[in-house]
Parts: sequence; C-alpha cells; structure tokens
Amino acid sequence: MNNQTTYSISELATEFDLTTRSIRFYEDQGLLSPQRRGQTRIYSRQDRVRLKLIMRGKRLGFSLAEIRELFSLWDETASGSEKQLRLLLDKIAEKRAELDQQLKDIAMVQLELDSAEARCREALNDLTGQKQQISADS
Repeated sequence: MNNQTTYSISELATEFDLTTRSIRFYEDQGLLSPQRRGQTRIYSRQDRVRLKLIMRGKRLGFSLAEIRELFSLWDETASGSEKQLRLLLDKIAEKRAELDQQLKDIAMVQLELDSAEARCREALNDLTGQKQQISADS
C-alpha cells in the first residue's frame, strides 16, 4: 500500500484509472473533501481510502447516495458502528435480490428469444421449401 500522506488529483486519477473530472464530481457530491492550497486540491489518505471505497461500491452496484449514506454513518463514530454494518448488510441483501430478479428476467428473455428464433427458422424453412417446390413445378 502507498504510504504517502497526501496525493494530487492526477496521482489519484492515475492510480484508480479515473478522470480528474470524475474525482471532482465525487468531491461535488460530498464524498471527498480535499484540502486546498490555492487552486490545488490536496487529498489525504482518508480521501484515497474513500475513493477506493467509492469505486468498490460502484462495482457492487451501490448508488452514490447509498455510498454517501454509509460514509455519513461511518463519520458518526471513530470506527464505524453497528448501525452502519446493519445498513450495509441490508444494502447487500437488496443488491442480491435485485441480481436474482435480473437473472430470472434474463432467463425469461432467453426463453422468449429461443421461441422466436425457432418460429423464424420454421417459417424460413417453410418459405424456402415453397420456393423449391415452385421451381421444381416450373
């Protein structure tokens, strides 16, 4: 792990493969709070960790509002809280339920596509068979 105490926006952008604009957006959303030295943003280790958590949360399907809610609960105490952990467990259960429903929806669409494909192939076979019959009769 990097032991730097501060980071520039370009260092974080490179490390996390993000644009500086994305990082500024997370700041505008209240998820990051870098210090300023004139116009220059100075990001702390905590900002770096938060950025890492934002990226992980997004990969897991959490909205920025949900990530902000978890951060705010974490900020209430020095080491997080039972409330935060319970909320996170609830959010994980919600995401699992959403994914399960999406899997069911995908399976249903695949069945419908299989059925449509079979009907199309049958109709195409009927048409090509009719054309061959007409050619043979001529």
